[in-house]
Amino acid sequence: MNRRSFVKYIPAVGAIGVLPSTLSAKTTAAAAENPNARSYWAATLYKIASPMLTQMSQGKLRATMPVETPPKAYRGRETVTHLEALGRTLAGVAPWLALPESSDEEGKMRKDLKEKALKSIAHSVDPNSPDYLNWTEGAQPLVDGAFLVHGIMRAPEALWEPLDEKVKQRFVQEIKNQKEAIPPYYNNWLLFGAMLDAFLLFVGEGGDFMRIDFAVKKHDEWYVGDGWYGDGQNFHMDYYNGYVIQPMMLQVLKVASSKKKSYEKLYETVTKRMTRFAEQQERLISPEGTYPPVGRSITYRVGAFQPLAETALLGILPEAISGAQVRSALSAVIQRQFEAPGTFDQDGWLTIGFCGHQPEMGDSYISTGSLYLCTLGFLPLGLPADHEFWSAADEDWSAKKAWAGQSIPADHAISI
Repeated sequence: MNRRSFVKYIPAVGAIGVLPSTLSAKTTAAAAENPNARSYWAATLYKIASPMLTQMSQGKLRATMPVETPPKAYRGRETVTHLEALGRTLAGVAPWLALPESSDEEGKMRKDLKEKALKSIAHSVDPNSPDYLNWTEGAQPLVDGAFLVHGIMRAPEALWEPLDEKVKQRFVQEIKNQKEAIPPYYNNWLLFGAMLDAFLLFVGEGGDFMRIDFAVKKHDEWYVGDGWYGDGQNFHMDYYNGYVIQPMMLQVLKVASSKKKSYEKLYETVTKRMTRFAEQQERLISPEGTYPPVGRSITYRVGAFQPLAETALLGILPEAISGAQVRSALSAVIQRQFEAPGTFDQDGWLTIGFCGHQPEMGDSYISTGSLYLCTLGFLPLGLPADHEFWSAADEDWSAKKAWAGQSIPADHAISI
């Protein structure tokens, strides 16, 4: 971690005005004197998530969050962007919030976000709240209902169990309403519908195995080999295997296989495919911490690397790749993207861009809330600080080694 960059970042955290009062200037300065990857990741994720969760926990998200859109954006983004922000933020921060409470500065940040996340969920389903969200109007809410339940299933002890029973009942009803109101498109969207049913099964509120079965079997048919799925019948050269397909296939089948043994074999296969895909993702990160800006939705930034992040979190990284390699590689990406001028506006909200503020790079469905999918790249924060992922010495990643003249393992395709 570049110390100068880290030190420059510290005042920016305080500038957004949402750090809990217990995070004193003295302790923050101490962190700057002893920078490490984990403290940088935690501070960056807090900086991203805090404005959104602070405002929504007070019922003020609709009133305060800007709704930036790219040129030629679809109409009506202001009706869907707030559920996008909530669902996508919680999908990424969930594992971090599930760690045990601690009195250190990171623990204070986690506690602050967890409390605000629970209040935000309550506002989202309260018809009397200014931040009661749109769950059923248009197609987009299906996407972000799926991301939101993904976060809950990743960390039920943090985001579900503490909720008041009335809030739980309201939330389940909104998910059921959404499931009935919005049919998925015939592509990766099938997994959004399946995620809702997986969640209902997960919390003991029914769930339709037929919808799950159709979604996972179609994606199994659309598998094109060597860890990659098509997005529908056609292959797309983009990061949707990262944003959606690989992690949601894994989550849906994890729940389904816990209920029916008939899904166990496909769950095992999908896990191996995602591990292979993660291996390729690690090799895509250049020695400089960059990666190709190809395909749709690249303004989701480091969220593209969700499979690599999640395989690290779950302890299923490829044998040839160490956690330290992944940490070092993703740290380089995170630093390049979130230190780029213009990434945040003056109030701390994310702006549209891939590396900085580049609104013209946003797709027509992008708005401010969409951008919080970047939190998916931070999933390894769910590992404790003493885990080898964080404690091992820095290590160059594959591309950095190869371009420095060091040998790396020969690469081979998988046949499943």
